[in-house]
Amino acid sequence: MAKNPTAATTRRGRRPAMKATPQPRHPTPAAASSSSPSCVDIEDLAPAVPAAAPAALRAQLLRWYDAHRRDLPWRRASGSEEERAYAVWVSEVMLQQTRVPVVVGYYDRWMARWPTVRSLAAATQEDVNEVWAGLGYYRRARFLLEGAKQIVEKGEFPHTASALREVRGIGDYTAGAIASIAFNEVAPVVDGNVVRVISRLYAIADNPKESSTMKRFWLATLHSLLTTYKELEFILFCSWELVGQLVDPLRPGDFNQAMMELGATLCSKTKPGCSGCPVSSHCQALALSMENSSVQVTDYPRVVPKAKPRRDFAAVCVVQIAEGLGKEVTDTKDNGDIFLLIKRPEEGLLAGLWEFPLVLVDEGKTDSQNRRKAMDKYLTKLLNIDVGRKSDVILREDVGEHVHVFSHIRLTMYVELMIINLKDGVDQLSKKEDDRTKLKFANKSSVESMGLTSGIRKVYNMVQAFKEKTLCVSERGQVPTRKRNRRSKQ
Repeated sequence: MAKNPTAATTRRGRRPAMKATPQPRHPTPAAASSSSPSCVDIEDLAPAVPAAAPAALRAQLLRWYDAHRRDLPWRRASGSEEERAYAVWVSEVMLQQTRVPVVVGYYDRWMARWPTVRSLAAATQEDVNEVWAGLGYYRRARFLLEGAKQIVEKGEFPHTASALREVRGIGDYTAGAIASIAFNEVAPVVDGNVVRVISRLYAIADNPKESSTMKRFWLATLHSLLTTYKELEFILFCSWELVGQLVDPLRPGDFNQAMMELGATLCSKTKPGCSGCPVSSHCQALALSMENSSVQVTDYPRVVPKAKPRRDFAAVCVVQIAEGLGKEVTDTKDNGDIFLLIKRPEEGLLAGLWEFPLVLVDEGKTDSQNRRKAMDKYLTKLLNIDVGRKSDVILREDVGEHVHVFSHIRLTMYVELMIINLKDGVDQLSKKEDDRTKLKFANKSSVESMGLTSGIRKVYNMVQAFKEKTLCVSERGQVPTRKRNRRSKQ
């Protein structure tokens, strides 16, 4: 006999008896405003129990979405469920941390190159990086490729949110989006836009980045998919696997997209269009703002101050090789501009991407002498280039600085150009056979078509502008010298 009566009745297919609906822990807006009209904490005004009627909210939101949804290429995807799932997957990964207008072009180019998950699985990481270049957060592209290989290896595209979460790089949000939009599974989707909508609908003033708050948003979103609050309460007693048995899955994918669309358009961070909102009658934040002048809709969710990014400093040396070229060169065209590129480690920031030689330096050692000392040590240790002994330095000039901001790092790059003539050719650069996979020689056209990060691309453009403005090249195209200015002649 089961020890838990709830579990026993569930196995027979009957729902357990519902507890009484809990009462709000906070005072009503009217009570709160009358007790302390001069100083109101929005947390005291926030009701603990969602008041919106899910059925009415769903109907109003879906009518609005049907009439006003944006025409986006991934929404036009046709074909089989798996083809649609692949399109949703690619678009949702691209849309993380990136605005829709930027993503549209990248999505179209991606799908033209790899229209199916099987075609993507056959791609190389360098091919993927080339198409992804400029979108940032390159780990996303890496996970897309690894996930595609995993799906093809297993033989089918996962159809449920739980199975999708087993794929490399797919988390709760992406799994819910794919499962609901492509396979019509009732699975909630909670991204930044949905967090904002839910926070205002239910006047949740908590820190949206805390896990406990995200759980409330997740449950509130699921509540909107269900029929009554009692069904939401039932979920607290039962496993998530039973959700599909409780819900009439009519349009879960459209509902999730409607929530995201509302947050991306009308329910914006700073200027919400409440007068045109299809669910404003359900919005508790709006109701509170109308009852109390000290409360604004934009108070929800609470603004969490961003942590200041860490400040890092790096010496970047664009090494151009003038002579000693051989078959190791990526392309034989434009041999007057052969650049040395280094592959980053396979783990960590910008994993596996190509860049010019770069070494971190202390903030107090960013002067030219210390930077060059650190760079020379790096080149000698990794590439067996002993500047001055095994190469003739034709030119070495500081080019300038570029600040590149990551989500958590503010990187100041001090850029220099070094043009060298290798005495022994490029064959002797690598100390070990394994090191040959960590370096590449590429000409100008190859560098310009490679999938470089936006920061490294900026460095390259700085060097090219510097060379064009400052240097002149002999007829042989190999020995650049500084351009003379008229003052020096006089």
